Amino acid sequence: MKRMIVAGNWKMHTTATEAAELALAVLARKDLQGGMAHGVEVVLCPPFTSLESVVASSSATSVRIGAQDCHHEHHGAFTGDVSASMIRALGCTHVIVGHSERRRYHHEGDDLVARKILAALSEGLVPIVCCGETLEERKSGATTSVIGRQLRTIMNVVGAERMGQCIVAYEPVWAIGTGLAATPEQAQEVHAFIATLLNEQNVRIPILYGGSVTAENAATLFACTDVYGALVGGASLKADAFAGIVAAAGEQAQ
Repeated sequence: MKRMIVAGNWKMHTTATEAAELALAVLARKDLQGGMAHGVEVVLCPPFTSLESVVASSSATSVRIGAQDCHHEHHGAFTGDVSASMIRALGCTHVIVGHSERRRYHHEGDDLVARKILAALSEGLVPIVCCGETLEERKSGATTSVIGRQLRTIMNVVGAERMGQCIVAYEPVWAIGTGLAATPEQAQEVHAFIATLLNEQNVRIPILYGGSVTAENAATLFACTDVYGALVGGASLKADAFAGIVAAAGEQAQ
């Protein structure tokens, strides 16, 4: 039996009203309910402006709500930013940190990601820590060195004990939004490397796969020994597709 987690990253989609409607549509799917009945943990991560409405829509369920980012400071003159305490106050339990789109468009490095993890943990949030390589890095054979650098830098700041309160998501940058998912063999190879790296510090936490996960390929990915769920992008915006992914996770959680 595996502890399976499926998180939906809605990115910059949905107004507050649309997000509430999507959350209700997702929660109504029998596939999703069946997956959760088998122990799958489901996390929905809407935009900041939709967090409150999605928390309200799912309040009577065991679905968890997460934010897509947080600031590394608790408060201050940081126009446009949102702190972990603000996120927690809305009723959220999780937060994504270090997503490749934050790294690319906002130039976030590993040290900053580590500081965000510490801020999130200080407020009782569970960080979903992202790591992954670009297509150029994969082609040059640098996948493990890139991911090793990312995670070791983070753990040097965060420490093994606090890292043990996180979730890691491997997201090959070349597979995000491209429709080109890693093969099960590619995913397992990297997940096994991450698991070994973490185990060296006695850290044993779920490792999710993220990158063009669909209801069609989820089952083969989840069957991999070291894949414990998914961080889902585009498919999480479609209730049927997301529910199908949760159902596939349920098959591994039994």
